[in-house]
Amino acid sequence: MSLRPLFVTQVYEASLAPVPGFDGFNADLADACRMLAGEDGAGRAWCKAHGYRGYTSYGSLNDLPQRLPEFAELKKHLDRHALAYARALNFDLARKPRLDTMWVNILKPGGAHSGHIHPHAFLSGTVYVEVPDGASALKLEDPRLPMMMARPSVVPDAPETEQPFVYLAPKAGTVLMWESWLRHEVPMNAAKSDRISISFNYA
Repeated sequence: MSLRPLFVTQVYEASLAPVPGFDGFNADLADACRMLAGEDGAGRAWCKAHGYRGYTSYGSLNDLPQRLPEFAELKKHLDRHALAYARALNFDLARKPRLDTMWVNILKPGGAHSGHIHPHAFLSGTVYVEVPDGASALKLEDPRLPMMMARPSVVPDAPETEQPFVYLAPKAGTVLMWESWLRHEVPMNAAKSDRISISFNYA
């Protein structure tokens, strides 16, 4: 007998760390994220209204690459990764993937982000800037889960491909991308300091 893996969900993982001058670039990104958190009053108000423990520019700023050179440089790197991912997925592209939105996330200790998808995009992802010890992994959900009905649970040592949830533990410089329909969440940040990341959508 044989098993044929069909309808596979491909998650893209890479790193910015090989980029020349990465440490300085990453430090500049962290400084830019903290600067926005201090100056973006509308963003802080959005976080308070939506119960976000920390800061995100998701509800307030939509021009980060035009606003600061650190994000413009990051966009150049992400554009290359998005194109490589789209080609690996064998997408029939009429044009290169276009960055639609980019936003900062500073998740304080005890903060979390519940399960969600990213409508109106086809590729989404996050680049991780500061990931202290104990910081949240990215939790990905098997997209078949709502339709499994009477399916038994899997044994604890089942391979990653058969688990209903997969946790990816990033580090500074990690780039993770997935198709935007894939449900994901950020469990509680158990670190003693902020977890800083920058998320994005390609349309």
